Amino acid sequence: MTLPTADFRVEPADYAADFKDLRSIREPVFVIEQQVPIEEEWDALDPHCQHVIARDAQHRPIGTGRLTPERKIGRMAVLRDWRGRGVGEALLQALIDRAGELGWTEVSLNAQVGALGFYEKFAFVPYGERFEEAGIQHQAMRLALDPRPASPRPPARARGAATPAEDFEGLEATLKAVRSLANGARRDLVIYTRELEPSVYADPGVLDALKAFAVSGRGGTVRILVQDPAAAQRQPHPLIALAQRLPSIVSLRTPQEPEELQYPSVYVANDVDGYLFRLLGSRHEGDWSPALPGRSRQLMELFQRGWERARPCTELRNLAF
Repeated sequence: MTLPTADFRVEPADYAADFKDLRSIREPVFVIEQQVPIEEEWDALDPHCQHVIARDAQHRPIGTGRLTPERKIGRMAVLRDWRGRGVGEALLQALIDRAGELGWTEVSLNAQVGALGFYEKFAFVPYGERFEEAGIQHQAMRLALDPRPASPRPPARARGAATPAEDFEGLEATLKAVRSLANGARRDLVIYTRELEPSVYADPGVLDALKAFAVSGRGGTVRILVQDPAAAQRQPHPLIALAQRLPSIVSLRTPQEPEELQYPSVYVANDVDGYLFRLLGSRHEGDWSPALPGRSRQLMELFQRGWERARPCTELRNLAF
């Protein structure tokens, strides 16, 4: 879900990775302008909500909103300089669309009384008595939805016979294997790399395979662990740009543990037992197989442990190209 306009776009936000950006919107609007106590602004629901964020053409945060597990829209905020330019409407529509994708038949919100007309344009209907929240008069409103569930994930592909590992050498052989793994993935593709090697991950054929997987509608994810983000951002990289356009599908994290930062190997694995492994990331030689369960699962488990300990790679996600 990325809704572009001429000068801003709305996209999903990760609460942990994008907290600084969410704060840069919500605190000026709610805490400073509306004098909401800061201890009331941030609540226990925040980490469990689905957030959206609006960014300008330079990737700076300008507006936000959230969808809570209680099926309520809230924390709608737009920075002063961007009001009256369609940002609030785009944020609200993104949240309504997401609620429909989740199969919800209704979504509600507590509107500030001064904003009732804004929500009524989207067919929200008031109900109940007005009440005071954080010192501001509010009105509960709700909207009936025509659910638009996202395409269901396809059933997992039946496991075929294992394919013995094959040694490879050279960049072309590396590219061919990576393309095969991306094309064969169903729902999960993981990449462990030192610096997003441009020779591999900026290759047009590899990028096309990754894009095709990302937009296939299968509900898949591409997760990438980048050892050295500083090296990866020395020049524009099309894979970083893809992660910015599809942040809910392509995720970037970086290891923090010293032993993981010194790990010399790189690899790729998918959820249909395919893998590629290079003992030294500086050399294009190693072994791979489109289907070797034992080795693939070993690498997937290794990746998952590192992923859980890694931090979001915000320095790459926030680059402006």
